[in-house]
Amino acid sequence: MPLKSLVLFSFLALLAVAYPATWADQMCGDTGVWVQILGAGGPELDDGQGGSSYLIWNDNKPRVLIDTGPGSSVAFEKAGANIADLYAIAYTHLHADHAVDFPAFIKGSAFAQRTKSLIVLGPDSANEKYPDTVSFVDRMIGPTGAFSYLQGFLSSKKAGGYRVRVRNVPAAGNRPWAQFGNEELKLSAIPVNHGDVPALAWRVDIGGKSVVFTGDFNNLKNVVAKFSKDTDALVMTHALAENSRGTLRDLHVLPSQIGRIAKQAQTRMVVLSHRMNRTRGRESHSRSQIEKHYDGYILFANDMECWGL
Repeated sequence: MPLKSLVLFSFLALLAVAYPATWADQMCGDTGVWVQILGAGGPELDDGQGGSSYLIWNDNKPRVLIDTGPGSSVAFEKAGANIADLYAIAYTHLHADHAVDFPAFIKGSAFAQRTKSLIVLGPDSANEKYPDTVSFVDRMIGPTGAFSYLQGFLSSKKAGGYRVRVRNVPAAGNRPWAQFGNEELKLSAIPVNHGDVPALAWRVDIGGKSVVFTGDFNNLKNVVAKFSKDTDALVMTHALAENSRGTLRDLHVLPSQIGRIAKQAQTRMVVLSHRMNRTRGRESHSRSQIEKHYDGYILFANDMECWGL
């Protein structure tokens, strides 16, 4: 993106903090690839932001939804997106602040005249604490799930005119997974470390552009930089300040680590999301730690912002 355009987008983003969401709603363009922030917050209930969720647009069509945190279904509506245009929902992991709105999307889709299958992708599981994605969906909308009246979406076209198809993606090891794509895009994933939580980073290659969503991770595996090589944007968790200590560092990266990863990846833009109260108000310090290693664009995400690639 030209520097002049990026400055304009940054100015509009600052306005979006102070003015109603309709300012930010207008930021996505009609052509090209755009990343919209449906939820830039974490699990806190007093941060003024929705839970983690991101929407990839291509030529004014929403194509991939990454995570469905609290409030994301409402933000999806505010963005003017039509779920009938969506190819896939991909989960980085299945914490509530990343996944809880899933049934709302499925229920709402019944009114969207969707006909093609909706692909749902997410981590498999190696422990009893967290279900794999197939089991998660079944527990939500399966025959014995919390919202079992939606079970028809998994087995026939009677419920909403289409079928939800769910697939587990390996969340262990270091090997990339790349088994979903079509003439317009390719989705790939790689396991990342988030403590004992099965977790993935996702890469979307679409319209000649590429963007990686790391989800929550601590970089123990040290795979994100290579996976994100030469991307147009790298959307990363920003849940920790540089001086954080203790077990939190077993779950999330520090700003200095973000800078090193971005430099190695040679990504053009870093978007910091999953922002929590412990990092809000400390943006200048976080930026300085990142800029010790990385000299590209650094953006602090807020709900409903939309960035052109």
